[in-house]
Amino acid sequence: MAVEIERKFLVVSDAWRDGPAGVRMAQGYLSRETGRTVRVRIAGEKGFLTIKGPVSGISRAEFEYEVPVDEARELLAMCPRPWIDKIRHERWHGGRCWEVDEFLGDNAGLVVAEIELDDAAAEFALPAWVGREVSDDARYFNSRLAVSPWREWKDE
Repeated sequence: MAVEIERKFLVVSDAWRDGPAGVRMAQGYLSRETGRTVRVRIAGEKGFLTIKGPVSGISRAEFEYEVPVDEARELLAMCPRPWIDKIRHERWHGGRCWEVDEFLGDNAGLVVAEIELDDAAAEFALPAWVGREVSDDARYFNSRLAVSPWREWKDE
């Protein structure tokens, strides 16, 4: 079984911006049921279909398949709005790739950094531009941000 082990952090400065341009992404959800999501993503000119299982700590089952971008566009059109709109930037720190998501649209202003690990207990160096960990805060899951945008709750 494919397993995603991911830790997520809020970004607290613009120091990460020094690097190559990111890739614009649009993603919607065919299913957002408790314990599973089915996501359609268009990243640049590539399409993906992703199925994720229930979260257990920082791990969950994940199956991702590249699909023709024209089919991804058709599937995305089947997803209820709003969709997630973001730019993903890859930044390297301490020998590991960090994915920095700069959200747009209803989530504009939110910047989150994720690191995927091979083991939940793996150690890694934190870049100076990351702050509070939000791995356990479901509000920061993209599937949740699609229906409960950051701008609506950020001042709570």
